[in-house]
Parts: sequence; C-alpha cells; structure tokens
Amino acid sequence: MISILKDKKIVIGVTGSIACYKVVDLASKLTQAGALVDVILTEAAQQFVTPLTFRSVTGRPAFTDMWALDEHVRHVGLGESADLLIVAPATAHTMAKLAHGLADNLLTVTALAARCPILIAPAMDGGMYENPATQENVKTLKSRGFHFAGPTTGRMASGLSGLGRMLEPAELFAQVRLAIAKQTGELVGKKVVVTAGPTREALDPVRFISNRSTGKQGFAVAQAALDAGADVTLIHGPVSLQVPMGATAVPVTTTHEMAEATISAVEDIDALFMVAAVADFRPETKSDQKIKKTDQQWGMAIALEKTLDILSSVKTKREKTGSPKVVLGFAAETQDAFTYGRSKLLRKGLNFIAVNDVTAQGGGFEVDTNRIILLSSAGVVDEMPLLSKTAVAERLVHHVAQALGS
Repeated sequence: MISILKDKKIVIGVTGSIACYKVVDLASKLTQAGALVDVILTEAAQQFVTPLTFRSVTGRPAFTDMWALDEHVRHVGLGESADLLIVAPATAHTMAKLAHGLADNLLTVTALAARCPILIAPAMDGGMYENPATQENVKTLKSRGFHFAGPTTGRMASGLSGLGRMLEPAELFAQVRLAIAKQTGELVGKKVVVTAGPTREALDPVRFISNRSTGKQGFAVAQAALDAGADVTLIHGPVSLQVPMGATAVPVTTTHEMAEATISAVEDIDALFMVAAVADFRPETKSDQKIKKTDQQWGMAIALEKTLDILSSVKTKREKTGSPKVVLGFAAETQDAFTYGRSKLLRKGLNFIAVNDVTAQGGGFEVDTNRIILLSSAGVVDEMPLLSKTAVAERLVHHVAQALGS
C-alpha cells in the first residue's frame, strides 16, 4: 500500500498495441498500491488482451462498449470521477483522435469528458512517433495540458529499433505517482533538498573510512517529498539504491563534496532534510599508492582530522539569506540519544531533529525500519513507534510541510 495512491480513482485507456501486456502489470501494481483502477479497452486492444485479464488483476469490471449504459452515462461517470486518466499504450491513431477531438469509442469520449489530468504513454513502431504528423499531434496535446511519459528507444515487435517503445511498467508507475502528487501533495510548488547515505574518506586508492549507512532512510525521505509534490534534489553518497523517479540526483563521495553540493543547492529552497550519515573524520594524509602489508610485525597508526561541519555551514548561510526556510537534521546516537540530539538541535540552529538510537533493535543502519523521536526547540514533536522507513519519512515530511504553512 502506498499512501498517495490509496483510494485514488485511476482510469486506464488501453489501445491496440502489443505493449498491452505491460499495462496489465501496471494495472496490477496500481491496484496493489491501493488505487481503484478502471480499465477501458478499445476494439483493437481486445485483439491483444481480454477484459477478463484486467478484471482479474484489478477486481473491477473492464469497459469496452460505449453503448452499454447502466444507471449513469458511462463516459461521464468515468471521466468526472477519475483522479487521473492514463492512455497506455497510446497508439498513433488514438493520439490523432485525441488531438482532433474525435469521439468514436468509449475511451475517446471519456477523454473529452475528463476533468482530471491525462497521461499519455505512446507505443508505436519504428518511424511512426518521429513522423511529422505524429509530432504535430504531440505538440497539440501538450499545448492542451496533456502529460507524456515516454516513449523510449528500443526494439519493436517488428524487429526494428528506434524511438517509440512504451516505458516499462515500473517507470509508468513512477510517472503516475508523480502526476497524482502534483495534484494533492502538501509540498506542491516547494523546493526541497535531501542528503542521504554515507560519505567516504580515502586512506589510499583502495581503502576508506566510512560508516554503515545504506541511504535507505534518506531515499525514503526523498520519495516522500516527491509524493508530497515537491521539487526534490537528492544529494547522496555511495549507495546501491535506485534514485526515485522525479528527483534530481547529485552523487558525491567525500564529506567535502557533499558540503559543496549542499551549500550550493540550498541557495533558494524551502526545506533541507539532512539525513546523510556524514564521515566526521578523515585521514590527515592519503597515500597515492596502496599501502602494502609486509611480513614484519608492526602496528599502524592513522592520524585523523575533522571533516567540514555541513550543518554549521548551512546555519551560517541561512543567517545571511534566510534559505532554507526549514531545516531538519538527524542525530544517530549510541547513548543518551535524547540529550545529544537536543544539544545538536540548538547548536546547529535546526527547526527539527530526528533522533534515533542506532543500537536499538530494528532501528538505525542496514534495516528497513526505524524508531524516531522528532524534536523541535519547543520539545518532543512526534515520538514514533517502530515503523518502516517509508512511514517514518512520510511523517517527517508532513511535519516539515506544516512548518512551512502548507
């Protein structure tokens, strides 16, 4: 279940393309995420897939006949009640109909009646999408506020390769998520920066000092901010996670690189979520060559120096410019978490600090859950039970949105 999609009414218009099989997967994913999915199939679409297939994955009837009316006029009911209409796959023929306002089947009349955003996912064979006629129709639809997801380049059913292949279901799912967020999110029109993951400080070309952060909590915050409708910049250290679609990713390695990227990114933003687990120390010297282990019995001492304090730098800049308006930091502690967290909140001039004891079972690094106490200068704001990092992220984003007056 995904909060932003729960009980959202999504209509999918399916047209005649072999890419229909991808849309079955999309309909299933949206249903599992909590959306109420209604499907309209054109006559050509039924040559590739049956209404029963979609009914099986959505649990709702699939519609095919413009003249099979019940107590409501079908196209008006579907068009007026939808939060989003997706045309996927969208053939060149159907896109031409939509561009010229034709209404000769249930899908096209529903599109004319729709009062919600319409997302087009084109799918067609080699050369068709780039044809001037199709491009003119695309231009017309975009000028009327239609949104486009794809197409991409790849192999077609005919064996040709080129531009016209429909996006994969996971990519379309992410586009749907973004489209819904821009309508209902608490942070629509807001600019947000999130830092995530660890930083690494090199000892030699193959060894480094770092920590156990996987970036999961920071990436979850970035996704939650996207779900709230924000424009998100995600500054992240070395991780093995996929950047949420819609976020502007800025990969870095060292603390110095993260500091430079963060200071630059907070020039004119609404909120900063400093979730990264930044390396506090680095070797005073870095060997240009790999340090060799010899047979001699010897000990090795590594002299360390402090790295740049990013939040202190943000505080200095914020005092001059007023940006970011709201800053939320993290305090990952192993003892007296509340005391150390409150001290950090005051020293760094934060609006909020998310405090967690990383030694507690189920919280901290390398797990999918967390246990957070959110503090402000006024005291405890939200003492959370053990939650998924996704749920934690949603609550943090909600508190920041409230602080921004959204």
